[in-house]
Amino acid sequence: ALRLSYLRAGGHNPAILAQLLHLQAEATALEKGTMGLHRGRRTAEPPGAGAQGLDAALLAVELENRRLEDELLALKIRRARRADVGSQVAQRHTEELAQLQAEVGMLRCHVERTGPRLPPAILPPPVAPPLPP
Repeated sequence: ALRLSYLRAGGHNPAILAQLLHLQAEATALEKGTMGLHRGRRTAEPPGAGAQGLDAALLAVELENRRLEDELLALKIRRARRADVGSQVAQRHTEELAQLQAEVGMLRCHVERTGPRLPPAILPPPVAPPLPP
């Protein structure tokens, strides 16, 4: 539950995910150990042999499956975030384009109403009449 909560909150640090997986494996091993103490031993097999060996292998496979499921969930979350960011950027660009097109339209209307304006002609400075002698 803690690992899933971390992933859903956006966590993706591999070191933290590995630590959470290790803690889960340790907790599961402790739970199994506690349950084994309450039941007592049914056979005289050494630890890790027979059914316990299969239980440990099954636990390892289950933990690996959970780790892979968590990794898949993290990838899906990252992909969804990238898609959200991409769609937000596309929407922003569409809005900016619409605004620019509206401005171009307003400027065209303004130019059509006022007509073309030519810059004022540049004339040389006036020449003063010659002074009398």
